[in-house]
Amino acid sequence: MNRTAILYALASAALFGLATPAAKVLLGSIHPAVLAGLFYCGAGIGVTVLRRLRMAGLAASGTEEVALTRRDVPWLAGAVVCGGIVGPLLLMIGLTLTTAATASLLLTLEAAATALMAWFIFHEHVNVRVALGMALLVAGALILAWSETPTFDGVIGPLAIAGACVAWGLDNNLTRKVSLSDPLQIVEIKGLVAGPVNLALAFWAGGALPAALPSLLAMGVGFVGYGLSLVLFVLALRHLGSARTSAYFSTAPFVGSLAAVVALAEPMTLGLWAAGCFMGLGMWLHLTERHEHRHVHEPMAHSHPHTHDEHHRHAHAGGEPPGEPHSHFHRHGRIDHSHPHTPDMHHTHRHDKAPANEASGKP
Repeated sequence: MNRTAILYALASAALFGLATPAAKVLLGSIHPAVLAGLFYCGAGIGVTVLRRLRMAGLAASGTEEVALTRRDVPWLAGAVVCGGIVGPLLLMIGLTLTTAATASLLLTLEAAATALMAWFIFHEHVNVRVALGMALLVAGALILAWSETPTFDGVIGPLAIAGACVAWGLDNNLTRKVSLSDPLQIVEIKGLVAGPVNLALAFWAGGALPAALPSLLAMGVGFVGYGLSLVLFVLALRHLGSARTSAYFSTAPFVGSLAAVVALAEPMTLGLWAAGCFMGLGMWLHLTERHEHRHVHEPMAHSHPHTHDEHHRHAHAGGEPPGEPHSHFHRHGRIDHSHPHTPDMHHTHRHDKAPANEASGKP
């Protein structure tokens, strides 16, 4: 397993989870839909500034990330529409017709939707160990969300929220398709589109902008809890794939609940302990996964930051950046070998005829 990528996913979940208690404080003075719009605006604007600063500092080093290309546009456009427009719109419709407890339970479906799409639509590999770990992580999130007995009076509200989760699951899988490109640019575009769209939806729902100080605080929380979190999420997608990244990210509610206990003096409940146990076991199953078998890398050509490891043994032409890691366009020849791996962007092979040891997740 790529331990660095796992840390990216967990750090992404932690930043997003820590934004939850901050949002609870801000909700006292800001309309919920307006707050969501300010979060996205803060993410987009903050990451835009961060990207410009990074470009100025790394322009001559050869280690800068690779910009999005024309062939990335359909994938990113689909991700922005699903995650920044359709998802929030369906959520707003659902929240107006559903109780808070039911909405919280239904929102845990995002991780499951992401994984199911990754496995059955985008053909990302899964084994029993990963699937069981995912189920335990989602179960922990469900326990945290179960604050009262939910009701399902009517079907439009719950279906709308479930549809929002499906939209965000598709967003995650489409974003994975462009994850070799600059994650700051990806988040910049997402934030600058989703922010204004969410604010427009908020105004349509009757919300209004708060005073300057609460607005700036909300945008600051959005930069950290949404912007930086999403940058780390994209980096994790690059190396772990959609299903495993969303599994690690599903620990965000647990981090948020722990932060609320510390910062807001909320009680340490039995449900929190139980959720921690479920999530801890699910994390262990994922962290101890070892997937190894003989596989073939078909020829491909692309550009992304890399070192000259066993998958990157190409020659350099004149003018290409020295040192490692570095970024430039390069070609991969056909490789047939065996080693432990995850479904990263270099391991997208099918497993239609997987041997028994591969299907079980054991070496």
